[in-house]
Amino acid sequence: MDATVAPTPHKHRAALGKGIESLLGPRQTVAAAAPSTGKPLEIALDKIERNPHQTRTAFDEAKLAELAQSIAATGVVQPVVVRELPGGRYQLIMGERRWRASQSAGKATIPAIIRLVSDEQALEMTIVENLQRADLNPMEQARAFERLSREFKLTQEQMAVRTGKDRASVGNFLRLLKLPASIQNLVESGHLSFGHGRALLALESPERMVGAATKIMSLAMSVRQTETYVQGLINPELKPKAKQEAAKVKALDPNVHEAQDRIQRRLGLKVHIEDKSGKGRVIIEYTGIDDFDAILTALGED
Repeated sequence: MDATVAPTPHKHRAALGKGIESLLGPRQTVAAAAPSTGKPLEIALDKIERNPHQTRTAFDEAKLAELAQSIAATGVVQPVVVRELPGGRYQLIMGERRWRASQSAGKATIPAIIRLVSDEQALEMTIVENLQRADLNPMEQARAFERLSREFKLTQEQMAVRTGKDRASVGNFLRLLKLPASIQNLVESGHLSFGHGRALLALESPERMVGAATKIMSLAMSVRQTETYVQGLINPELKPKAKQEAAKVKALDPNVHEAQDRIQRRLGLKVHIEDKSGKGRVIIEYTGIDDFDAILTALGED
Protein backbone atom coordinates (compact mmCIF):
# COMPACT_ATOMS: atom_id res chain seq x y z
CA MET A 1 0.00 0.00 0.00
CA ASP A 2 1.36 3.35 -1.00
CA ALA A 3 2.03 5.76 1.80
CA THR A 4 0.98 9.36 1.41
CA VAL A 5 3.87 11.67 2.07
CA ALA A 6 3.03 15.16 3.25
CA PRO A 7 4.83 17.83 1.25
CA THR A 8 7.65 19.55 3.04
CA PRO A 9 6.62 23.12 3.89
CA HIS A 10 8.47 25.63 1.79
CA LYS A 11 10.82 27.75 3.89
CA HIS A 12 11.25 31.37 2.88
CA ARG A 13 14.80 32.65 3.02
CA ALA A 14 15.12 35.52 5.47
CA ALA A 15 15.93 38.75 3.67
CA LEU A 16 16.97 42.19 4.85
CA GLY A 17 13.63 43.93 4.60
CA LYS A 18 12.94 42.75 1.03
CA GLY A 19 10.10 40.74 -0.40
CA ILE A 20 6.34 40.78 -0.25
CA GLU A 21 6.28 39.57 3.35
CA SER A 22 8.07 42.73 4.49
CA LEU A 23 5.02 44.67 3.33
CA LEU A 24 2.08 42.37 4.01
CA GLY A 25 3.47 40.01 6.67
CA PRO A 26 1.91 36.55 6.66
CA ARG A 27 -1.11 37.77 4.69
CA GLN A 28 -1.57 36.20 1.25
CA THR A 29 -0.25 38.46 -1.47
CA VAL A 30 -2.66 40.21 -3.76
CA ALA A 31 -0.55 39.47 -6.82
CA ALA A 32 -0.96 35.72 -6.35
CA ALA A 33 -4.70 35.95 -5.83
CA ALA A 34 -5.65 38.46 -8.52
CA PRO A 35 -7.37 36.98 -11.60
CA SER A 36 -5.56 37.62 -14.88
CA THR A 37 -6.22 37.43 -18.59
CA GLY A 38 -3.13 35.24 -18.86
CA LYS A 39 -1.21 36.05 -22.02
CA PRO A 40 0.10 39.58 -22.57
CA LEU A 41 -1.85 41.79 -24.95
CA GLU A 42 -0.53 44.69 -27.01
CA ILE A 43 -2.29 47.78 -25.64
CA ALA A 44 -1.99 51.31 -27.02
CA LEU A 45 0.13 53.49 -24.74
CA ASP A 46 -2.32 56.38 -25.02
CA LYS A 47 -5.07 54.17 -23.56
CA ILE A 48 -3.09 53.52 -20.36
CA GLU A 49 -3.37 55.96 -17.45
CA ARG A 50 -0.83 56.43 -14.68
CA ASN A 51 -1.66 54.73 -11.39
CA PRO A 52 -2.94 57.41 -8.93
CA HIS A 53 -1.77 55.15 -6.10
CA GLN A 54 1.84 55.16 -7.31
CA THR A 55 4.08 55.70 -4.30
CA ARG A 56 7.23 56.54 -6.27
CA THR A 57 7.55 60.16 -7.32
CA ALA A 58 11.24 60.33 -8.29
CA PHE A 59 12.57 58.51 -11.36
CA ASP A 60 16.21 58.56 -12.48
CA GLU A 61 16.05 60.31 -15.86
CA ALA A 62 19.40 58.92 -17.00
CA LYS A 63 18.30 55.34 -16.32
CA LEU A 64 14.96 56.01 -18.00
CA ALA A 65 16.82 57.22 -21.09
CA GLU A 66 18.93 54.04 -21.11
CA LEU A 67 15.80 51.91 -20.81
CA ALA A 68 14.15 53.86 -23.65
CA GLN A 69 17.15 53.14 -25.90
CA SER A 70 16.93 49.44 -25.05
CA ILE A 71 13.18 49.35 -25.73
CA ALA A 72 13.65 51.17 -29.05
CA ALA A 73 16.15 48.50 -30.10
CA THR A 74 14.67 45.28 -28.70
CA GLY A 75 11.19 46.11 -27.38
CA VAL A 76 9.72 45.57 -23.91
CA VAL A 77 10.89 42.25 -22.46
CA GLN A 78 8.65 42.14 -19.39
CA PRO A 79 4.96 43.10 -19.80
CA VAL A 80 3.44 45.77 -17.60
CA VAL A 81 0.39 44.99 -15.46
CA VAL A 82 -2.84 46.98 -15.90
CA ARG A 83 -6.50 46.84 -14.96
CA GLU A 84 -9.50 47.77 -17.07
CA LEU A 85 -11.32 51.09 -16.70
CA PRO A 86 -14.64 52.20 -18.21
CA GLY A 87 -14.56 53.42 -21.80
CA GLY A 88 -11.95 50.99 -23.06
CA ARG A 89 -9.12 52.53 -21.04
CA TYR A 90 -6.65 50.94 -18.63
CA GLN A 91 -4.87 51.91 -15.43
CA LEU A 92 -1.24 51.02 -14.78
CA ILE A 93 -0.54 48.82 -11.74
CA MET A 94 3.07 47.70 -12.27
CA GLY A 95 5.75 48.84 -14.68
CA GLU A 96 5.68 52.63 -14.74
CA ARG A 97 9.36 52.85 -15.78
CA ARG A 98 8.70 50.60 -18.79
CA TRP A 99 5.57 52.60 -19.65
CA ARG A 100 7.41 55.92 -19.46
CA ALA A 101 10.43 54.62 -21.35
CA SER A 102 8.20 53.18 -24.10
CA GLN A 103 6.65 56.62 -24.58
CA SER A 104 10.11 58.17 -24.83
CA ALA A 105 11.11 55.47 -27.34
CA GLY A 106 8.17 56.44 -29.57
CA LYS A 107 6.35 53.12 -29.21
CA ALA A 108 2.63 53.01 -30.00
CA THR A 109 1.80 49.92 -27.92
CA ILE A 110 3.18 47.98 -24.98
CA PRO A 111 2.70 44.33 -23.93
CA ALA A 112 0.43 44.23 -20.87
CA ILE A 113 -1.25 41.67 -18.63
CA ILE A 114 -4.74 42.63 -17.45
CA ARG A 115 -5.55 41.95 -13.80
CA LEU A 116 -9.02 42.13 -12.24
CA VAL A 117 -8.29 43.97 -8.99
CA SER A 118 -9.91 46.52 -6.70
CA ASP A 119 -8.50 49.93 -5.73
CA GLU A 120 -7.07 48.48 -2.53
CA GLN A 121 -5.48 45.53 -4.32
CA ALA A 122 -3.97 47.83 -6.96
CA LEU A 123 -2.44 50.02 -4.24
CA GLU A 124 -1.02 47.02 -2.41
CA MET A 125 0.45 45.54 -5.57
CA THR A 126 2.06 48.87 -6.47
CA ILE A 127 3.68 49.24 -3.04
CA VAL A 128 4.89 45.63 -3.06
CA GLU A 129 6.50 46.01 -6.47
CA ASN A 130 8.23 49.25 -5.49
CA LEU A 131 9.65 47.81 -2.27
CA GLN A 132 10.93 44.78 -4.16
CA ARG A 133 12.52 46.70 -7.02
CA ALA A 134 13.69 49.99 -5.50
CA ASP A 135 13.48 51.40 -1.99
CA LEU A 136 11.15 54.31 -1.52
CA ASN A 137 12.68 57.41 0.02
CA PRO A 138 11.36 58.43 3.47
CA MET A 139 8.85 60.96 2.11
CA GLU A 140 7.47 58.48 -0.42
CA GLN A 141 6.99 55.99 2.40
CA ALA A 142 5.33 58.65 4.53
CA ARG A 143 2.87 59.51 1.74
CA ALA A 144 2.16 55.83 1.11
CA PHE A 145 1.21 55.33 4.76
CA GLU A 146 -0.87 58.51 4.71
CA ARG A 147 -2.70 57.24 1.64
CA LEU A 148 -3.43 53.90 3.28
CA SER A 149 -4.82 55.79 6.27
CA ARG A 150 -6.84 58.32 4.28
CA GLU A 151 -8.19 56.21 1.43
CA PHE A 152 -8.61 52.86 3.15
CA LYS A 153 -9.24 54.04 6.73
CA LEU A 154 -6.47 51.92 8.20
CA THR A 155 -5.18 52.68 11.70
CA GLN A 156 -1.46 52.86 12.45
CA GLU A 157 -1.71 49.46 14.12
CA GLN A 158 -3.36 47.94 11.03
CA MET A 159 -0.77 49.50 8.74
CA ALA A 160 2.01 48.14 10.94
CA VAL A 161 0.57 44.62 10.68
CA ARG A 162 0.03 44.90 6.92
CA THR A 163 3.53 46.24 6.20
CA GLY A 164 5.53 44.23 8.71
CA LYS A 165 6.81 47.39 10.41
CA ASP A 166 6.36 48.27 14.06
CA ARG A 167 3.77 50.85 14.96
CA ALA A 168 6.37 53.36 16.11
CA SER A 169 8.02 53.31 12.67
CA VAL A 170 4.68 53.92 10.96
CA GLY A 171 4.04 56.85 13.29
CA ASN A 172 7.52 58.30 12.68
CA PHE A 173 7.07 58.18 8.90
CA LEU A 174 3.67 59.88 9.17
CA ARG A 175 5.14 62.60 11.39
CA LEU A 176 7.52 63.57 8.56
CA LEU A 177 4.49 65.02 6.79
CA LYS A 178 4.40 67.71 9.51
CA LEU A 179 7.72 69.10 8.25
CA PRO A 180 7.57 72.27 6.11
CA ALA A 181 7.45 71.53 2.38
CA SER A 182 10.98 72.85 1.84
CA ILE A 183 12.41 70.39 4.37
CA GLN A 184 10.31 67.54 2.98
CA ASN A 185 11.95 68.27 -0.38
CA LEU A 186 15.41 68.05 1.22
CA VAL A 187 14.56 64.69 2.81
CA GLU A 188 13.09 63.41 -0.45
CA SER A 189 16.18 64.43 -2.45
CA GLY A 190 18.52 62.85 0.10
CA HIS A 191 20.14 66.10 1.24
CA LEU A 192 18.69 65.42 4.70
CA SER A 193 18.01 61.95 6.07
CA PHE A 194 15.02 60.48 7.85
CA GLY A 195 16.92 60.98 11.12
CA HIS A 196 17.52 64.66 10.40
CA GLY A 197 13.84 65.20 9.63
CA ARG A 198 12.73 63.41 12.77
CA ALA A 199 15.13 65.48 14.91
CA LEU A 200 13.87 68.76 13.39
CA LEU A 201 10.26 67.91 14.31
CA ALA A 202 11.13 68.57 17.96
CA LEU A 203 11.31 72.31 17.18
CA GLU A 204 7.56 72.34 16.34
CA SER A 205 7.66 75.82 14.75
CA PRO A 206 8.00 75.68 10.92
CA GLU A 207 10.14 78.82 10.94
CA ARG A 208 12.56 77.36 13.50
CA MET A 209 12.71 74.09 11.55
CA VAL A 210 13.63 75.88 8.32
CA GLY A 211 16.25 78.02 10.06
CA ALA A 212 17.78 74.99 11.76
CA ALA A 213 17.78 72.99 8.50
CA THR A 214 19.73 75.76 6.79
CA LYS A 215 22.37 75.63 9.53
CA ILE A 216 22.52 71.83 9.44
CA MET A 217 22.99 71.83 5.67
CA SER A 218 25.70 74.51 5.73
CA LEU A 219 27.72 72.59 8.34
CA ALA A 220 26.92 69.09 6.97
CA MET A 221 25.89 67.98 10.46
CA SER A 222 25.40 64.29 11.20
CA VAL A 223 22.13 63.10 12.72
CA ARG A 224 23.72 62.96 16.16
CA GLN A 225 25.08 66.49 15.85
CA THR A 226 21.68 67.64 14.63
CA GLU A 227 19.96 66.12 17.65
CA THR A 228 22.42 67.90 19.96
CA TYR A 229 21.99 71.17 18.07
CA VAL A 230 18.18 70.95 18.19
CA GLN A 231 18.22 70.18 21.91
CA GLY A 232 20.43 73.22 22.39
CA LEU A 233 17.80 75.36 20.66
CA ILE A 234 15.04 73.89 22.82
CA ASN A 235 17.02 74.00 26.07
CA PRO A 236 19.32 77.06 26.18
CA GLU A 237 21.35 75.54 29.02
CA LEU A 238 22.58 72.91 26.53
CA LYS A 239 23.81 75.49 24.02
CA PRO A 240 27.50 75.30 25.01
CA LYS A 241 27.50 71.56 24.27
CA ALA A 242 25.65 72.12 21.02
CA LYS A 243 28.22 74.73 20.00
CA GLN A 244 31.03 72.29 20.78
CA GLU A 245 29.43 69.68 18.55
CA ALA A 246 28.91 72.17 15.75
CA ALA A 247 32.51 73.36 16.07
CA LYS A 248 33.70 69.85 15.25
CA VAL A 249 32.15 70.15 11.80
CA LYS A 250 34.67 71.70 9.41
CA ALA A 251 33.94 73.19 6.01
CA LEU A 252 34.42 70.61 3.26
CA ASP A 253 36.52 71.09 0.15
CA PRO A 254 34.10 72.02 -2.70
CA ASN A 255 35.02 68.89 -4.66
CA VAL A 256 34.53 66.66 -1.64
CA HIS A 257 31.23 68.40 -0.88
CA GLU A 258 30.06 67.79 -4.46
CA ALA A 259 31.00 64.10 -4.21
CA GLN A 260 29.17 63.86 -0.89
CA ASP A 261 26.02 65.36 -2.46
CA ARG A 262 26.19 62.94 -5.40
CA ILE A 263 26.41 59.92 -3.10
CA GLN A 264 23.56 61.24 -0.95
CA ARG A 265 21.32 61.68 -4.00
CA ARG A 266 22.24 58.23 -5.29
CA LEU A 267 21.47 56.44 -2.01
CA GLY A 268 18.76 58.71 -0.63
CA LEU A 269 20.60 58.56 2.72
CA LYS A 270 22.72 60.97 4.74
CA VAL A 271 26.41 60.68 3.82
CA HIS A 272 29.37 62.40 5.48
CA ILE A 273 32.88 62.42 4.01
CA GLU A 274 35.80 63.10 6.33
CA ASP A 275 38.77 64.10 4.18
CA LYS A 276 42.29 65.00 5.20
CA SER A 277 44.66 65.58 2.29
CA GLY A 278 43.06 62.94 0.14
CA LYS A 279 42.65 60.36 2.92
CA GLY A 280 39.66 59.77 5.14
CA ARG A 281 36.44 57.83 5.35
CA VAL A 282 32.88 57.85 4.00
CA ILE A 283 30.15 57.52 6.64
CA ILE A 284 26.70 56.39 5.47
CA GLU A 285 23.91 56.73 8.01
CA TYR A 286 20.92 54.39 7.93
CA THR A 287 17.95 54.29 10.26
CA GLY A 288 16.35 50.98 9.40
CA ILE A 289 16.62 47.72 7.48
CA ASP A 290 15.18 49.32 4.34
CA ASP A 291 18.00 51.88 4.31
CA PHE A 292 20.55 49.06 4.79
CA ASP A 293 19.05 47.22 1.82
CA ALA A 294 19.40 50.39 -0.27
CA ILE A 295 23.14 50.46 0.50
CA LEU A 296 23.55 46.80 -0.48
CA THR A 297 21.61 47.37 -3.69
CA ALA A 298 23.82 50.35 -4.61
CA LEU A 299 26.88 48.17 -4.03
CA GLY A 300 25.49 45.53 -6.37
CA GLU A 301 24.77 43.05 -3.60
CA ASP A 302 21.73 40.76 -3.91
